[in-house]
Amino acid sequence: MASPPVHGAHIPRPSRRALLAGAAGLLVPVAAGCSRVATASTSDGGDLLDRLRAQGVARLGIAGEIPFGYIDKNGDLTGEAPELAKVIFKRLGVDRVQAVPTEFGSLIPGLNSQQFDIVSAGMYINPDRCEQVIFSDPDYQMLDSFVVRKGNPLGLHNYQDVVKKKAKFATGTGYAEIAYAVEAGYKESDILIVPDQVAGMNAVEAGRADVFAATAVTARQVVLKSRKAEATEAFKPLVDGKPHVDGGGFAFRPTETKLRDAFNAELRKLRESGELLRIIKPFGFTQDEVTDMTAKELCGP
Repeated sequence: MASPPVHGAHIPRPSRRALLAGAAGLLVPVAAGCSRVATASTSDGGDLLDRLRAQGVARLGIAGEIPFGYIDKNGDLTGEAPELAKVIFKRLGVDRVQAVPTEFGSLIPGLNSQQFDIVSAGMYINPDRCEQVIFSDPDYQMLDSFVVRKGNPLGLHNYQDVVKKKAKFATGTGYAEIAYAVEAGYKESDILIVPDQVAGMNAVEAGRADVFAATAVTARQVVLKSRKAEATEAFKPLVDGKPHVDGGGFAFRPTETKLRDAFNAELRKLRESGELLRIIKPFGFTQDEVTDMTAKELCGP
């Protein structure tokens, strides 16, 4: 994830290559009719919210990752983040949202190059990303999990196990799990990078990888219909030697503080009323994933 990238000498990070995949190349083409949005005002916190209210639609950058943000079998936009965005934008006076699919690694470049208005993909909030965009407060917190073959024959329960047992390790493009594996001692050049969680599960089922690392919710969801793979129990990865909990949120262009602040205000109301959990529960989230962490905490000093 959704995850998916820092100041400090010893804090691990996904490589800038993974974070900015696609920044130097072309973005994945967006749907016909999805023209670039107008350049945001750089004064007084930006005017994007006013423009979205006037046009009646907000464009959401998604990465096609279940359960965070994807197009379902009926062609409809859904997922934990888009469903939450629909409610919040409605409260902010914006009637509709529209999906702009792209690769996960192209979400931040796509946002900053005006391809869409907001990243709505359950993106992890961390210092490296906070240098490029501004985030809402997290709408969920998340542990990691592995997709492994049934019975977990290698006994893989954390990144240290992967290194110790010399397992073939896979994860997704731009995922934060890249950094967690590297911190544990896995050689980055040996990591199998796949486009998404379905490709990761397929790699495990076919024996091209022993393990695919993802968020706990992603791992739980992707193996539901698999006869060959299962998800391990969720665990906290180590960051700088200490157990770490990630949090994911919505990303905005750095100029658009007004929109971010208004979005945060509605997000807080949903969390306090309990409606937040009601919205995200159908996508596999539980009370354990609800958090009161802030973007400031996750962005760091």
